Amino acid sequence: MEAKTIEWIDRAIEPEFAHVCREYPVITITGPRQSGKTSLARHCCKGYAYANLEAPEIRQLAQTDPKAFFTAYPAPVIIDEVQRVPELLSYIQVLADETSERGQYILTGSHQMSLTAAISQSLAGRTALLRLLPLSLAELNAVEIVPSRDEALFKGFMPRLYHEPVRPGVLYSEYFQNYIERDLRQLTAIRDLLLFEKFLRVLAGRVGQVINISSLAGDVGVARATLNEWLVVLETSFIIFRLPPWFDNANQRAIKTPKFYFTEPGLAAWLLEINNPSQVSRDPLLGNLFENMVIAEALKTRLNAGRMPNLYFYRDAKGNEVDLILKQQRKLQPVEIKAAMTYSPDMAKGLTHFSRRFPGSLPGTVVYAGDLETQSDSLRLTNFRNTAALISMA
Repeated sequence: MEAKTIEWIDRAIEPEFAHVCREYPVITITGPRQSGKTSLARHCCKGYAYANLEAPEIRQLAQTDPKAFFTAYPAPVIIDEVQRVPELLSYIQVLADETSERGQYILTGSHQMSLTAAISQSLAGRTALLRLLPLSLAELNAVEIVPSRDEALFKGFMPRLYHEPVRPGVLYSEYFQNYIERDLRQLTAIRDLLLFEKFLRVLAGRVGQVINISSLAGDVGVARATLNEWLVVLETSFIIFRLPPWFDNANQRAIKTPKFYFTEPGLAAWLLEINNPSQVSRDPLLGNLFENMVIAEALKTRLNAGRMPNLYFYRDAKGNEVDLILKQQRKLQPVEIKAAMTYSPDMAKGLTHFSRRFPGSLPGTVVYAGDLETQSDSLRLTNFRNTAALISMA
């Protein structure tokens, strides 16, 4: 794939962002660092005042004299990394209640838990909450960037990779170090950063697997309680997300432990020391990484539309499994995810079992790396680049 840089790539969340700007006085955008939150806000809200609370002098003004802060940065205003000064939210509550104007305060934040807790106390009912993840395959396709399977897994989807001529390995190394130095120190006191890095690399090696906490703790060399705390930290800072298992009350034999995936598949590949696209196809975790990318694409599609994820996986005690279950109202749609470029009937074995076990489910889909796409009454076959279209239908 020829390196291609583009000044702006339209984000699929823009229609939802415009919609909530007409409904709420405050809009809060959360997501990983460098996922494009600030760029989205400034692109869609031209002419707004802008304050970045990462800047020490601006943060000090907000902390010591909030009224002076809002005089210097009056509404309509974009306030970046608002979790750095959570006391501002009480002032925003008062200001929002004093105006009938909508879309006046655009807040961004990279710490899910602390920001959500602060919002629930001060801005409940006054703010729309959006989650923006890195670029999606659909967004890249829209600007005629069509990566191959291996290129997509190696490069990943951080916007900067498509706006600037920066190498993925350099970006992810810098991203990881900034995460360690900035986010981790704000979120928790991790004493052994080298051990935490080992944990992240071990976790990347188990991406897409049902995690056995005791086994993982043993491999890393920490207590279960510590490991559980670290998993919460990684979720809170949008490094990973969990895919819960689907089961009903009648299905007592279903696995009830979640799987974990990386929000940015390119970071997982970097943690596994994949240094170029040619290594991807030879890596023993190719299938897991490909599954990670497709499920992340499904998550992005739902969040960009302002919908609840409603994404699950299925696995029972006998090992029968479906990689992804899409839930839409009372209907379930099973999806198998395969990194192969050639379809084989064996790919649909899990779908066949699921449809027999749950006869009310929708026809299954195989998402794979091949170009042939077909659809029958019982099965749909689709290329991974078209995952968003599949999710939008569900």
